[in-house]
Amino acid sequence: MHNLSKLAGAMLIGALISWPATAAEKAKSGGTAGAVATVNGVAISQKVADAVLAAQKARGAPDTPEVRKNIREQLITRELLVQEAKKLGIDKRPEVVFQIEQGRQEVYIGAFVMDFAKKNPISDEQLKAQYDRMKSQAPTTEYKVRHILVEREDDAKTIIANLKKGGKFDELAKQSKDPGSKDKGGDLGWSSTANYVKPFGDAVAGLAKGKYTETPVKTDFGYHVILVEDSRPLTPPPFEQIKPQLTQRVQEELLQKYVAELRSKAKID
Repeated sequence: MHNLSKLAGAMLIGALISWPATAAEKAKSGGTAGAVATVNGVAISQKVADAVLAAQKARGAPDTPEVRKNIREQLITRELLVQEAKKLGIDKRPEVVFQIEQGRQEVYIGAFVMDFAKKNPISDEQLKAQYDRMKSQAPTTEYKVRHILVEREDDAKTIIANLKKGGKFDELAKQSKDPGSKDKGGDLGWSSTANYVKPFGDAVAGLAKGKYTETPVKTDFGYHVILVEDSRPLTPPPFEQIKPQLTQRVQEELLQKYVAELRSKAKID
């Protein structure tokens, strides 16, 4: 029932958002000219159908007569539902009006962001500068780590004492309260210290290969006993491989800067 209501809401909002364009097209064309269908005298613009087709093609759908027919049927169903909703006065309900306005804002913002990206293309020089900054700040080593996480410091000290007596780390790890690693001998796999909370990462960086922490390491999760099994150089991915992510990141930074400028000039009470 919940999923059905969400689907109905999405269909309704989508149809209502497209209404001004449909109505404007009808006025320009003198009614039904250029329409893919009419429903109770209301024209569904061919441009709307073309836009839906373009969106589906972008997701990999083929451009076939059957697909076009399905789009037409979907648009007819949407228009019927919109008309029925209006007959019942649903379009006047405050919560529906709010959702429609939110939907309109999302359309405007999405179109603005696309337009902003077109008007502010990112050069390879900008991307390479970002890449070099990321490389200079990125960790140069990654570690293969095991840990045992317990609630109390005394329990961690007991585990360390047992390790010193020759206890096996993977066996003692069964006491860990970390469900993701306790059954794997405490294994956390390979990672850089940047992916750990600071006290944990600092402890890992300070351990030599094959060594474990001889005092408990406290984090917000509890007390850890940490073993570094191995380490290796961490090579950053090549520029071309992460170029799309870099482009998105630089575009987001430019947009955030632009929004900050808009806020600085706006009168906000």
